[in-house]
This record gives sequence, C-alpha cells and structure tokens, in this order.
Amino acid sequence: MTGPSGARFRLWAPNEEAVTLRIAGEDRPMAKDADGWFERVDGDAAAGAAYAYVLGDGTVVPDPASRCQQGDVHGPSVLVDPTAYRWEHADWPGRAWEDTVITEIHVGTFTPEGTFRAAIERLPHLAETGVTAVEVMPVAQFSGTRGWGYDGVLLYAPHTAYGTPDDFKAFIDAAHGLGLMVFLDVVFNHFGPDGNYLHAYAKDFFHADRHTPWGDAIAYEKPPVRRFFIENALYWLEEFHLDGLRLDAVDHVLDDESDTEILIEIAREIRARITDRPVHLATEDNRNITRLHERGPDGEVVLHTAEWNDDIHNVVHVIATGETEGYYVDFAEHHWEKFARALAEGYAFQGEISRHGGDTPRGEPSAHLPPTAFVDFIQNHDQVGNRAFGERLIDLAEGDMVRVLTAILLLSPHIPLLFMGEEYGETRPFCFFTDFHGDLADAVREGRRREFRHFAAFQGAPEEIDHIPDPNAETTFAASRLDWAKLDTDTGRAWNGLVRELLALRQARIVPLLKGAGGNCGTVVPSEEGVIAVDWTLAGGRLQLRANLSAEPMAMPDGVGETIYRLVPDGAPEAPGKLAAHSVVVTISEAGR
Repeated sequence: MTGPSGARFRLWAPNEEAVTLRIAGEDRPMAKDADGWFERVDGDAAAGAAYAYVLGDGTVVPDPASRCQQGDVHGPSVLVDPTAYRWEHADWPGRAWEDTVITEIHVGTFTPEGTFRAAIERLPHLAETGVTAVEVMPVAQFSGTRGWGYDGVLLYAPHTAYGTPDDFKAFIDAAHGLGLMVFLDVVFNHFGPDGNYLHAYAKDFFHADRHTPWGDAIAYEKPPVRRFFIENALYWLEEFHLDGLRLDAVDHVLDDESDTEILIEIAREIRARITDRPVHLATEDNRNITRLHERGPDGEVVLHTAEWNDDIHNVVHVIATGETEGYYVDFAEHHWEKFARALAEGYAFQGEISRHGGDTPRGEPSAHLPPTAFVDFIQNHDQVGNRAFGERLIDLAEGDMVRVLTAILLLSPHIPLLFMGEEYGETRPFCFFTDFHGDLADAVREGRRREFRHFAAFQGAPEEIDHIPDPNAETTFAASRLDWAKLDTDTGRAWNGLVRELLALRQARIVPLLKGAGGNCGTVVPSEEGVIAVDWTLAGGRLQLRANLSAEPMAMPDGVGETIYRLVPDGAPEAPGKLAAHSVVVTISEAGR
C-alpha cells in the first residue's frame, strides 16, 4: 500500500530463506523475521509502480494481497493509493436489512462492455424497478478474462477485465447515489487452479492432508492465514464502502482447529470495526445450520445477517419443472409441504434424511429465526449456470407458474433475490464459462461434460453431450450477456411491470411489518395438494399468503384482513369458493384492526 512516505511491502514466505522486491527495474533485498515475514519500506515507491517478489529459486510472483494487477494473474502487481478516489457519497448512511431486495449481477455479462463503468448506466433501471441492493458476483482477479469469479487467486484485486479499483468504487458510489446498496460475493474457501503461487513459498497456508472439492484445505488456524481473510473482508467493506458481503460455500471453510471459528471472528471484527452504518453479511451453506445467524436478546444481528436458502429454490424448481435429478431428488416427494414449511420456518430440511446427501440427516430447526434471516430466490447464477445449457426458469416452466412464484418470492417476509435480467423476463442463458488454456482447459471441458452423462436427458442420446457449450469458448461467454433490448419489447415491459408492481407493494405494505419481526412467526395452514397457505405474525400485523400452484381451481383456507394483492391469470376458469389455477392472494390484518 502506498502513502506520502512511499510504500511498505510485506510477504509471508516461511519456506523461503531470501526474497527480493523487484520494482523500478531493480531487485531490492527484504528483511525476514522469525515468523516468516519478509518486509521492506521504500520511500520512493509511488502509486502506479509495478512490482513483484522474487523467490530464492528465481521464480517471480505477484503480491498475494495485490490491490491491482498490471496484466494477468502471473504478472506484476501495481501499487494503489487507497485515498485517491474522491467519493461523491462518502456520507452514505446505508439501508436497513428489512428494506433489502437483491439483484445478483455478473459484471462481465451485465452489459455488452462488461465493465464497472458500463454497469453504472444500468443502475437507474434497477432502482426504478424497486431493487434496493446489487449483489456483485466475485470480482477478485482470476486467470484469463472470462469467468464466474469463483476461481479467484488474488483476492484483493478487482479484475482488470472489469476495470480499475477506482472504477469499482465509482460503481458503488453511483449506486449509493441512487439509494442502492452494493454487496460483494467473496470466496474464502479455496483459490483457483491457475495463478495461485502460495504453495511455492507458504506451504503452511494449506493442509496437505485435508481436502475440499477444489484442492487442499486452507489452514485458517495459522495467524497469518487467518488475518489474510479477516483483513480481506474488512478491506472490501472499508476501502470500497460496500454495504455487505455474501460468503460463498462456507460449509467448505473447514476450521475446526481454531479456538474461535474464522466465520465467527470475521463477523465479530466487522461488527466491532464498522459501527457508523449497517453492514449485512449473508452466507451460503448447504448444511442448513443456524448458529451463525442467531439473534441477540433484542432480536439484533450478532454475527451473520442471513443465509441463502437453497431449499426454497430447490422445491420451487421441482414444482415448476418436474425435474427430480441430482439435488432435486430430496424434493421429489412431499414438495407442497416442504415449500410451505420453508416459507413459514426457513429451512425445509431441519434434520430430516437427505437422499442426495447419502441418506444422512441434513439441517436443524430454524423456525426460531426471523423470516429476514433467509435470502430466497427462484433462480441464481448457480442453479441457472450449472445446468448443461444454462437455461433460465422462464424457459423451463409455464409463464403463469413463473408469475405466481415471482409474486410469492417478492411478497413473502423473507429477503428476495432476483438474478440479473429476471426483472424483465430475460431468456438468454447464463452458461458456465472460463478462460483456461492447454491441459486445464481440456480438463474443465471434459469434466463439465462428464458431470452430465448420468442425467436422463443424455442417456438416450449420448451424442448430445458434445453439444454442451464449451466453457472456454468465447461464444459461450458472449451468449450469456444480457439482452437489454428485450426490456423494450411488449413481453419485457409486461414482466418488468409485474416486478415493479410487486416491489412497490412490498415496500409500502410488507417492509413496515418486518422491522422487529421475530422468530416462530410463521404457521403452515393445512390445505390441499397444490395449495400453499402460510400465515406470518409480524411486527404490527398478520400477513397471509394463499397460492394455487395446481392446474385446477382449488379451495383455499380462509383468510382475513385486507387483500393487498391478487394475481389470477387472464381467462383462467374460476369456480365458486375456489381460487383459479396459478393464482395467489395476499392479505394483511394490521394490529389493532
């Protein structure tokens, strides 16, 4: 990091006897301490200077905490002045969590240009639609110029393909000016397969005898390793003025050797350091645990704010499409009950046996958490992009079904998340794409195709495997870009109009009931197959949802109060005392009425 008196360079390289700093065409010696840290302070180093570290065998490596790269992950790092950017909205106060409506975006495919600066131009559309938070998929520098971001290797450096650190700050600044929060997806469970040099000089960064799906497990109990990730979380929040983080796949942050789990320590340090504005922390965790999200005595967030609720997506997908392969097998039976339970209590699986998990119990009781402890979605980057051809739900299910599921998503008291383009009915795919080369590219391509060989769609026509888009082909990436022209079509305007109507209603009538809403507030109302009926007793009122997801008119359990929303497909046949197919009704009984 640079300052008025130059720059301080530090590298933890316990396996090296000597490391030199290469800068300005010179190799300058660094001093080593007893803990394996090499350090040098250079008074003449200035922002914009390229630098790298030279190991004892002559290997030249970038700074693992590089704030910016001159080129790719193998090249030199660039000194950055963190105070250079002039914030227009430095006094942004943030927004309360109950206000949150998220749109998840991938910077590279969000616009034709695929940059932070280009993305700024689309922020007004999101704000006008009623979105209040933009969640950015990982931007830490990864190998190549195309990728989802989950193979990052330089976790402090915004990818040069998207722009400079100041460009990312400008994006966040512009969002704040429109009243939008910005969250960043961060990956603390592994490093990507190309460009990670830590094994070369800091073998103790990893456990050679413990593994994750992506390689050796990270040794979070080692103090330098621990600080690397804690400081990374603080760096994004403080230097970039982000409103929150989404921590990817924390079930693979294996830290059972520390006195305090790193996920807990990260949250505690953030809460202690940043006290002048709200900071929101969401986790993705397949275990369906609750200990990271328990509330304080007054219902306040103590550690992490919310959990991505895969159960909602999975059961919705089975209901909408009929697909029951892979992890959907757990929702093939009793899916109506599981959907209602997830809406009322958070998780569908709360200790029940998971067939997909090898007939082992999954989850724990979650009803005691408030509904805002769960982030719900009917599609996101994973569930779209991990399909063989990247199809969105709108292409897999009937339009009336998708509309009623959208209404449920946006009017439930959980926190809703939309995937980019969902707000106007985008139909372009979002495929899995990378920019690897050589043997690694071949391995990724073949691994991708091998992953789908056992699926029924390819059993009768194995030659179709060859039609799965090559992740490394630039055409796969290009096909995944949003088609913003669709927003100006009749179909696009209709979908966007629906979402705008639902989000305006959510802000006016439901959000006021969420502040102070506690746990054990949801109740599943017994109903027929195909009907979802849930009541929530919230702060200041009772919210009731009645939905018919079947293909026939169905009787609904009684609801009381004011009907704030009713969606019935045009021309749908109705019957006395019954709700039409693919319809939803939402009512509110306010306290005192």
